[in-house]
Amino acid sequence: MYGVVLAAGRGTRMRPLTDRRPKPLLPVGNRSLLEQVFEAAREVVDEFVVVTGYRGDAIRESIGESYRDRPVHYVEQAEALGTAHAVAQAEPVVDDDFLVLNGDVVVDASLPRALAAAGAPAIAATEVEDPRAYGVLSTAADGSLADIVEKPDDPPTNLANVGCYAFEPEVFEYIDRTPESERGEYEITTTIDLLLGDGRRIDVARYDGTWLDVGRPWELLEANELALAELDAGDGATGATDAIAGTVEEGVHLHGPVVVEDGARLRSGVYVEGPALIREGADVGPNAYIRGSTVVGPGVHVGHSVEVKNSVLMADASVGHLSYVGDSVVGRGVNFGAGTNVANLRHDDENVRLTVKGERVDTGRRKLGVIAGDGAKTGINTSLNAGVKLGAGETTGPGEVLTRDRT
Repeated sequence: MYGVVLAAGRGTRMRPLTDRRPKPLLPVGNRSLLEQVFEAAREVVDEFVVVTGYRGDAIRESIGESYRDRPVHYVEQAEALGTAHAVAQAEPVVDDDFLVLNGDVVVDASLPRALAAAGAPAIAATEVEDPRAYGVLSTAADGSLADIVEKPDDPPTNLANVGCYAFEPEVFEYIDRTPESERGEYEITTTIDLLLGDGRRIDVARYDGTWLDVGRPWELLEANELALAELDAGDGATGATDAIAGTVEEGVHLHGPVVVEDGARLRSGVYVEGPALIREGADVGPNAYIRGSTVVGPGVHVGHSVEVKNSVLMADASVGHLSYVGDSVVGRGVNFGAGTNVANLRHDDENVRLTVKGERVDTGRRKLGVIAGDGAKTGINTSLNAGVKLGAGETTGPGEVLTRDRT
């Protein structure tokens, strides 16, 4: 069975984190989003086909020709014309049943298993409290799919379309017949309507596991929180020696699930409250404090007397001494000057709001710090307000107080 993974989108809602990289390569724990999808499906998939678009070369270079002994093929969707159009790009490669998965959605291995067990064609569905924002499934008496209604005001059920499918190669014929939607795109749900119209049975694969669409910056924090929550479940990450492959100097204190990868260094006086992942080549301390669900990425430098809480520091970022970073996503190669402090809480105790595609959005998070794009830099003693975005390559001056986005 093939696994067709859709990874062509521009990820505009995730800006500035996607200004210099495709969204599927954003880190979640010790893997990229795309690799998380591969890992979830690897048990039932023999070969992967990745549909690329925006910065597709970066995906090819990062993943290569295989993932843990599973061959990886690449096809390109040169123009974003909908999900059915994206799936159609895999036709030259796929000659057997296949799963359709999303390269920016976190699921667990039970979803691909359920789809594979259901047999093609099949659609994955999960129960939600309020399905009005989703495609809602109705089922026939035998449990098969009867209908899909997009974002109904009066949902017929609470079964939401997860956006993952199992198909036979004949679906490409139906995609060829799929008409353009009002949005000017070719939607896979319209293709499914054509299958139903021809009397084809489509099984519904029920799923009740993790389902997180990582579309906006704070959802990347949530994805990492989920990934790190699993550390104490299997990786020996309870302070045990098999989780501590890097250098831990005398006087370092590790509490809870902590992984220190080979080549990482924790200097004397560092205090870590897990779950936390310190990746290869990272250099932390002396006298630094790491807590919450924090990922200190490859080659990251965390200086003297720095506190990092519930944050993601991407590869080669640097946080200078006497700084605080909380509930933040810090892009690759970012340099926070000494004394940079991030605010992560509003004084009125309301949820932090963030600008997404020009609109202020309630993140649902009481605590959220800064979103810093790749290569951003702050001058010493910079203050960054809660919910501020600092664009890729943008800078602040010494002592500057940033209360609005700089992108």
